Amino acid sequence: MTALHMIDLAQYFPITNPTLIFFVVLLIILAAPIIMGKLRIPHIIGMVLAGVLIGQYGLNILARDDSFELFGRVGLYYIMFLAALEMDMEGFRKNTGRMVTFGLLSAGIPFLMTYLIGITLLDYSTPTSLLLGCIMASNTLIAYPIVGRYGLARKPSVMLSVGATMVALLLALVVMAAIVSALQGSGGLWFWLFFIAKLAVYGVAVIMLVPRLTRWFLRRYSDAVMQFIFILSMMFMSAALSEAAGIEGIFGAFFAGLVLNRYIPRLSPLMNRLEFIGNALFIPYFLIGVGMLINLNILFQGGNILVVVLAIVFMGTAGKAVAAYLSARLFRLPVSSGHMMFGLTSAHAAAAIAMVMVGMKIEIAPGRYLVGDDILNGVVIMILVTCIISSVITEQAAQQITMRDQDIVTDDTHVDDEKMLVPVKYPEYANRLINMAILMRNEKLNREIVAMNVVYDDEHISQNQRRGERLLEQVSGYAAAADVRLQTQVRIAANIANGIKHAFKEFNASEILIGMHTHKEVSTKFWGAFHQSLFNGLNRQIIMARLMQPLNTIRRIQVAVPSRAQFEPGFHRWVERLARLAGNLDCRIVLHGRSDTLPLIRNYITARHPDVRAEYGSMEHWNELPQLASTIAEDHLFVVVTARKGTVSYKSAQERLPDELTRFFSGTNLMIIFPDQYGDAMDEMTFAQPQHTEELSAYGEIAKWLRGIIKTTNGNTTEKNDNTTT
Repeated sequence: MTALHMIDLAQYFPITNPTLIFFVVLLIILAAPIIMGKLRIPHIIGMVLAGVLIGQYGLNILARDDSFELFGRVGLYYIMFLAALEMDMEGFRKNTGRMVTFGLLSAGIPFLMTYLIGITLLDYSTPTSLLLGCIMASNTLIAYPIVGRYGLARKPSVMLSVGATMVALLLALVVMAAIVSALQGSGGLWFWLFFIAKLAVYGVAVIMLVPRLTRWFLRRYSDAVMQFIFILSMMFMSAALSEAAGIEGIFGAFFAGLVLNRYIPRLSPLMNRLEFIGNALFIPYFLIGVGMLINLNILFQGGNILVVVLAIVFMGTAGKAVAAYLSARLFRLPVSSGHMMFGLTSAHAAAAIAMVMVGMKIEIAPGRYLVGDDILNGVVIMILVTCIISSVITEQAAQQITMRDQDIVTDDTHVDDEKMLVPVKYPEYANRLINMAILMRNEKLNREIVAMNVVYDDEHISQNQRRGERLLEQVSGYAAAADVRLQTQVRIAANIANGIKHAFKEFNASEILIGMHTHKEVSTKFWGAFHQSLFNGLNRQIIMARLMQPLNTIRRIQVAVPSRAQFEPGFHRWVERLARLAGNLDCRIVLHGRSDTLPLIRNYITARHPDVRAEYGSMEHWNELPQLASTIAEDHLFVVVTARKGTVSYKSAQERLPDELTRFFSGTNLMIIFPDQYGDAMDEMTFAQPQHTEELSAYGEIAKWLRGIIKTTNGNTTEKNDNTTT
């Protein structure tokens, strides 16, 4: 009876229904981290082993249909694409020589060792041994998701490993192309000239086309789904073009990530969506599909398969280890970095399978192929073993590096009072302000941003409240997409400026980031209805921004710094915010100021943000401000650091700032910064700005009377600005 039931049950397997296949895969993706976490085994190993278990060589639960080929290919591209997107491009440029060196060692040493073992111990032909060497010279960043989970993507060891992977892959593919062309009789000068020409055309086409198309699209369309689909289409276009040029698509996906890196800030909602979809679906699908290819039964079928597996695994892995630790020693990196470099570069997966498949199609003699069944089976088993080794080593290295970093005491995380207040009003502008706040915030502190909407206390209060709530829901969703906490409030006030100032104190905020109107005509009310009352009534940092385009399309930040700016209390705060913004946007920042101010800025940025591409230009007098207009392009952000009247860096020339900005910088992406000042502002004594002109004189007299009392009490002879009239 039991056997009969087993026979009846067996007829339902393997599952071929696409719905059930997808359901089972989702169950594996859900259960693998839970089970592997309890066993203290890296999750990636769980995905691969699950694929072995459910595949045709295991329990034969699932059929490896076309979905595994499709999603598996997408997952592999995703790994390479995310690795390039998360790279620090300035660090990439500075360490290009190191990457090439490590890549040459990581490809050359395993290639030579595997080739020698193939010729001597395994008794393979020279072409077969060379192809086997190419397989072990390349590697797949199978353990890269572990790095992302620990937040170590920008560590030097990780960047070197990613760069070396692409160098090794490119070299392996070129050597394999030479082997194939030689065996097929098509090799020669013209073949290599045509191959190089195709690569050159591909590289130039991607570099010239993709950035321009991306800037145009991101400026024109802000819909989150459309941006996500566009980025994926660029990745696949680059992958397809690389295949047409004779190089594997994974190289094209990586190259697309490098080109798109600066347009997708690491802390942006778009980046968060890309990582989420990849890590939740495509990459696990790829790992499970790899496991379904592995047949452990061949180890027990006799023959020399066990010798082949042990030989190529040992030589390939030992070669990668020698290359990693030798490079770490040459670059004077700690041992934990060497572990990370070895872990990331020791796994083999898709590239190895692709090379084996190419070899199986090349006939070197009647009935004999370049790659036989023993090599195919040996490579497949090698994939499982190296994936396990790579995952375990990378997980341990990530833990060691994380603990090492925790031992380094930072001097800014425990004293920074950062808490940004962002007043929002217009739906089409609010997301850009929140995005700027996200790019300026201290990621290590991970403090929430306060977004607020102030509505007038008038007959339209209910309608305005509902609009404000909908607006704050919109920005909350935007911040949540970037995994940033947002605190919101709809505030009722008789005066917008006073409502913001009171909220500033209630939330114990450190600074305000607020938008500016975008009118172009000359106006005596450049600051708007309440901006002047705001920066005169608060002595904390206020940033006013006029953004004409998305921040991720900004190519350069240009900053006008007044003389004696270094003596203001808020000097380091605004330098820190601009350095973070430039670093997260991966754009250049050019600071224009006096010779006594710029060295202090240079020292600060060099010490705190060494990867920021900062340049320094002379501006000895504030009257030179209009001359900067000719250097500002439409994709630049022009920042003016100004001062409140009566402060150290204030000068009479700054009174012309509204007219100069309107005349020379209309239509420009603009940011105006009022730095922190000493002392308490008069905002505690500020009354609501009257909404009717007949109330103006009464409020003015009360304000003057209060100021007179304060002056008499404190002996203060300096008259403060009258903030009741804007």
